[in-house]
Amino acid sequence: MNIHLLLTRLDKLNKITRSTRLLKAVLLHRVLAGAEHRHVLAGDLATVVDIGANRGQFALAARRWAPRAQIVSFEPLPKPAEIFRTLFSGDEMVKLHEAAVGTHSEFRAMHVSAKDDSSSLLPITSLQSKIFPGTDEVSTIKVRVAPLETFVELQSIKAPALLKLDVQGYEYEALCGCESVLQRFDSVYCECSFVELYAGQKLAGNIIEWLSARGFRLKGVFNPTYDTAAQAIQADFLFNRPEAA
Repeated sequence: MNIHLLLTRLDKLNKITRSTRLLKAVLLHRVLAGAEHRHVLAGDLATVVDIGANRGQFALAARRWAPRAQIVSFEPLPKPAEIFRTLFSGDEMVKLHEAAVGTHSEFRAMHVSAKDDSSSLLPITSLQSKIFPGTDEVSTIKVRVAPLETFVELQSIKAPALLKLDVQGYEYEALCGCESVLQRFDSVYCECSFVELYAGQKLAGNIIEWLSARGFRLKGVFNPTYDTAAQAIQADFLFNRPEAA
């Protein structure tokens, strides 16, 4: 683990120990809440759509730092989805769809990584495995993919609303799958890469251009990752609609 990742992990643990719920998630289910995302989780958020939920790391952070928000999460892999459901059992503020978001309703092959939070609908490249050891592909599984409007009604997206995407290289396609309801969101928070970690993925510049054409402007860049040569690899990008702000 490089020094940046170590410091991030220590910071997360420091924040998590202050919350009984987040601490229980670690001790009972080995799920570390995404405390590094707390800066984009405003207390007045009414809706969070969480695409690429994995075990619920971001959803846990949203319940802690955006406690009034209704959370709608998406995770296509059965095992992480099962843990997610256990974590949020009985929580009426959180709903999970065991599916991925994309442009068409279909079943597609998910490339499953040895670390399941690195799994993708795009093939895992050797560069991904080199920079992040232990993320090699171990299997594939067919998962459901559909546009966001298939699962979420327009009027159910209450303002202020945040759209979060962490889909391992599939960000562009997932955003296209959200386009019909995109203007219901005030902010988009999206992991973007500067290098091709997944075969055929669109890079950060493509995401910025696509969202800019739809009225969103880049507001901040968080949690950057670098390789050993100090090359920027990926980061979390926050976009806002100026009229919403």
